Amino acid sequence: MSNNDLLRSLRYALNVNDRGMVDIFALSGTEVDLDFVEGLLGREDDEGYIECGDMVATRFLDALIVHRRGPPRPGTPPPDPRARLNNNVILRKLRIAFELKDDDIHEILHIGEFPLSKSEVSAFFRTPSHPNFRLCGDQVMRHFLRGLGIWARRPKGQPQHRA
Repeated sequence: MSNNDLLRSLRYALNVNDRGMVDIFALSGTEVDLDFVEGLLGREDDEGYIECGDMVATRFLDALIVHRRGPPRPGTPPPDPRARLNNNVILRKLRIAFELKDDDIHEILHIGEFPLSKSEVSAFFRTPSHPNFRLCGDQVMRHFLRGLGIWARRPKGQPQHRA
C-alpha cells in the first residue's frame, strides 16, 4: 500500500478538502501548498502526481495526532520524521490520533470486512522482538482504512456495530 493511498483514505475518513489537508500538515510545522497536496492525492497516471515518501507521510500522521488530540505537552520531544514507516507504525499512529481502544480497532476491521481476533490485533502493537509480534500487511491496512472511513464518518449517536 502506498503512502499516497494512505493519505487519500485518511482524507476521506476525516471528511476534509485539500485546504484542510494543507492545514493539518501545518500542525507538524510542514508548510505545503495546495498544488503539492493535490499532487499527493492524485492518481499515478494524473498530471502533477507526486509520490508521497515516508517522511511526508510521517509528518502528516504526526500532524493528524495534533489535529485530533491537541498539541503535545511542553517539554515533549518531537517525533523523528526520519523513522522508517511501515503498516505497524501507521496503525499505531492512527490508534493514537483517533484515540482507538482495542474494541474500536476490532470493530473497524469488522466494518472493513476483515475481522480478526483481538489477540491477532494486539500482535500488531507488540515490539518486533516479542514472540507474538505480527507484521501488519497491506491487505489488513487497506481493510482497516476502509473501515475507518465508515467508522469515522458515521453520524454521532449512531449505534456501534458489534459482532
